[in-house]
Amino acid sequence: MHIVISFRNVPSDITDILIAELQNTAEGFEETDNGLKVIVLKENYNQDEITELASTYQLPYETEEIAPQNWNALWESNFSPVIVDDFVGIRASFHEPLQQVQHEIVITPKMSFGTGHHATTHLMMQQMRKISFPGKSVFDFGTGTGVLAILAHQLDAQSIYANDIDEWSILNARENFEQNNTADIRLVQSDSAIMGESFDVILANINRNVLLDNMKDLSLQLNPAGQLILSGILEEDLDVIKEAAESNGLALVEKNARNNWLCLNFQKQ
Repeated sequence: MHIVISFRNVPSDITDILIAELQNTAEGFEETDNGLKVIVLKENYNQDEITELASTYQLPYETEEIAPQNWNALWESNFSPVIVDDFVGIRASFHEPLQQVQHEIVITPKMSFGTGHHATTHLMMQQMRKISFPGKSVFDFGTGTGVLAILAHQLDAQSIYANDIDEWSILNARENFEQNNTADIRLVQSDSAIMGESFDVILANINRNVLLDNMKDLSLQLNPAGQLILSGILEEDLDVIKEAAESNGLALVEKNARNNWLCLNFQKQ
């Protein structure tokens, strides 16, 4: 069973904070006209945490217990295509093909984070547009729905690893890989950033704490002059992330922002 937490009257900047605070335990998010719905497994639901967040930001909320299959039906019915400039479009199989985009990704929209609607996925794809992928080895750390790994494949990366801690994400990513003819992406369920390989590009759209905890391992797996693209970071996280990266031999070469979220491109020195 799952619990749906429906926060009401949520300002856009607070929506981002709620997502950042809850993305470690949440199975998915849905932004509504005036609020945010958060889906969590019943066994991961922490009433005290939700009450504290609601009190801190003075947000009314309600909770509802729902069967997973019913949530998936709701998720699919509310899923709309995502367009990132003229570069890439993300749609479900029940949508019409997208026009005037260079790359199209077709996914089965389930509860995995990373359907493309959130600012961080948008930022990652914009940054990926600036990278030359042909012949490169890529690691998508915390792949979620797998859309970043799929895009790397469409951009002609030579080899791609992807992992995620969540079994639901692994199942969804595998389904999406098959649907996009990218089943040769190597997919592993793991909570570790250590893959026993070295990479030219590492993609990590997760959150501040996971990035900090794994910065050393990510850096060690980068080839010389390799690029580490990070998101899931709020503006106020910049200094601590930059300090951790620099202490592991990485230099910030580019930063872009959207709705108080950052995407940072670091290069191995």
